[in-house]
Amino acid sequence: MEAVQFNLLAVLLLSLCLVVPFTLATEVKYCDRKADYDVKVNGIEINPNPIARGKPATFSISATTGKEISGGKMVIEVSYFGWHIHSETHDLCGETSCPVSTGDFVVAHSQDLPGFTPPGSYSLTMKMYDTDKNELTCIGFDFDIGFASSVADS
Repeated sequence: MEAVQFNLLAVLLLSLCLVVPFTLATEVKYCDRKADYDVKVNGIEINPNPIARGKPATFSISATTGKEISGGKMVIEVSYFGWHIHSETHDLCGETSCPVSTGDFVVAHSQDLPGFTPPGSYSLTMKMYDTDKNELTCIGFDFDIGFASSVADS
């Protein structure tokens, strides 16, 4: 009887280990918690999570807006252990379909990280601006880059 209970417990623990990584959500924080941004972020999906060095990573940001957005830009800042290490600017219409109608929309950005990217925890801040340079939203979130790398695969 103890062997059956042990096997059942082992199967349950293994199942949890397989399911939990897929259910973890990326916590999003607004840069200014008191601001009433025109774009509200509902969630972020990072694929794969953790990110693998030397392989493509996709950040999909689901959001809602109460006004139509004809265009604009996204400014991305990345920090590693508190040190600013990377900045980039993207045309908003290159990351989602424009014009963005009122309601739900998704901004998706894919990028290949070099195989020599150090593993660890990173912080990303994303600001979204309309064509008149009004800040539509500003969010921050953390993500991890794993130890796996495709450098050996090359």
